[in-house]
Amino acid sequence: MSLRGVWKMKTKKPIKKTSLLVQTAETLLVMLAAFALCYFNVFSKFEKLLTDRVYQSPRGINNKIKIISIDNRTLRELGTIGTWSRKVYADVINSLGDYPDVIVMDLMITGSMDEAGDKALSEACAAHKNVIAGSYINYNSVLRKGNDGNMFVDYYNIETVDQPIMKENCETGFVNAQPDSDGVLRSSLLTTMYQGRKLDSISYKAYRMYCEKNGTTPYEPTLENGRMNITYAGKPGNYENISLSSVLSGEVDPRVFSGCIVMIGAYATGLYDQYAVPNSSELMFGCEIHANIIQSLIDNRSPVCANRWLTSLACAAAAGLAFLLFRKIKPGWTIALTVVVITGFIVMAILINNAGYILPFVYFPIVMAAICVLCIVHSYISASAERKKISDTFKKYVAPQVVEEITKTGGYNITLGGESREVAVLFVDIRGFTPMSENLQPEQVVDILNSYLELTTNSIFNNGGTLDKFIGDATMAVFNAPFDLDDYVFRAVKTALDIVAGGDAIESKFLEKYGRSVGFGVGVNCGRAVVGNIGCSFRMDYTAIGDTVNTAARLEANAKRGQVLISQDVYEQVKDRVNVEPIGTIPLKGKSKEVFVYSLTGLKEDGEKEEKTEE
Repeated sequence: MSLRGVWKMKTKKPIKKTSLLVQTAETLLVMLAAFALCYFNVFSKFEKLLTDRVYQSPRGINNKIKIISIDNRTLRELGTIGTWSRKVYADVINSLGDYPDVIVMDLMITGSMDEAGDKALSEACAAHKNVIAGSYINYNSVLRKGNDGNMFVDYYNIETVDQPIMKENCETGFVNAQPDSDGVLRSSLLTTMYQGRKLDSISYKAYRMYCEKNGTTPYEPTLENGRMNITYAGKPGNYENISLSSVLSGEVDPRVFSGCIVMIGAYATGLYDQYAVPNSSELMFGCEIHANIIQSLIDNRSPVCANRWLTSLACAAAAGLAFLLFRKIKPGWTIALTVVVITGFIVMAILINNAGYILPFVYFPIVMAAICVLCIVHSYISASAERKKISDTFKKYVAPQVVEEITKTGGYNITLGGESREVAVLFVDIRGFTPMSENLQPEQVVDILNSYLELTTNSIFNNGGTLDKFIGDATMAVFNAPFDLDDYVFRAVKTALDIVAGGDAIESKFLEKYGRSVGFGVGVNCGRAVVGNIGCSFRMDYTAIGDTVNTAARLEANAKRGQVLISQDVYEQVKDRVNVEPIGTIPLKGKSKEVFVYSLTGLKEDGEKEEKTEE
């Protein structure tokens, strides 16, 4: 078994365990964050804003609910509302008679005003038995002791209840409205207890009376501390409203109110009975709010908030599954799947709301979107790290220029095939390597070989060449491939001189260390060659082939220790910048014609170049 195989056996299992532990910890962290986000309602304002838009879409008003409005016309004709005789309301009730099923007076009629008017109103209520008048609960704050023994402040302790003057002759219900902390009225208190008695809101009383008149069983909504979430059927101004003045004047036939629930209430801005509602940017009058509450009860639409623990756990579980899945698929699929999942959740949330439950709307989409971004970023970072790892490893085998071009622009197409181009080819081989390897330990041979190959590689890369391959103790390099390289022939020649000079520098080191030293023989040729990927689809090698390459290899084979042989073609391109010794025409193995060869001895100094140019 190879050392690599042994190493893999020893390290594979711990790496898997570590990876699994890290992944588990990351998943649990994501789930915990999702749970906390949902359970503690971190984005409560944003949550309310979205649920208002999604869950409070108008569904059409019930025409059996009508409003008799105390509007601007009524105020102009009758004066300030608090100055009227109660006989006005008595006349309206008598005018309507028994046509409506329920008459709801969303007004506070307390204390005596004028005896005749008060008496007329009481008699009208007693005569028709379909009137519900408004009462008002006065709250104060008291310190109480909870079931757990801890003290808390009860801000809704009922101190007193203001009742209308005709309470003995009609039904009553409280008209209090309690908006949320942001001032928006989203729920209504339907029932509460006071001094051992059950008190119902005016809306709840009206609904129950309406059911009794029609012989239907009242819908019993699920309440949270006596409160019902309001599902608004209409926006401000949607319910039919008729001016109280037009009813008093006889302009309106009372038969239009047959079988209806009639709300009598303020419908003018100056009466200060308007509230912010979730389905409109406009304020809604109190009588319209009661109309929406009554319709919610008629339509059996009183959704309750889903259990916070369960929804938070479900959100956490979904987050964990998404995190595990999204890390295994491509970013494009991650985005597409996130869009599908969020869209599916929105549809499901709306359907569940119609079935009677309010799901937290904002947290699941936020969590899914965050996990999508997190996984894409994680994928990008991992891919970048992997690309760098591959690039660093790949550079040990392929020219850095090739790797950098591939990773940076993707402009290099790694496919089988090649192109014909002008190149310079360098071969370098260690002289005396075989007898040396027979007399040294393997570790010593490898040490020497690696040092010399590192020298050749660095020399090639420093001059912009492409390291083609190692052939045992030999090295092949190509210049001007795969990308254009300026002055590539001179760069090849300079690389050869750098290798020889570097070899001289480290020769003494190994002579002292092992009692052995080696030298280089170098050959350089230039010309046209076929350059590209040679091999098969699953294993290829980037290289150069052709007569130019073969000639360079033969030159290297004929070079003596410390000698650089260059061809006539190379000499013609660099003759003004190099010193050479003509060797003459020599036969090269595998070539029918002899080749004129030069021995490269160094570079010309700048002064020599200028002198040559002047001549």
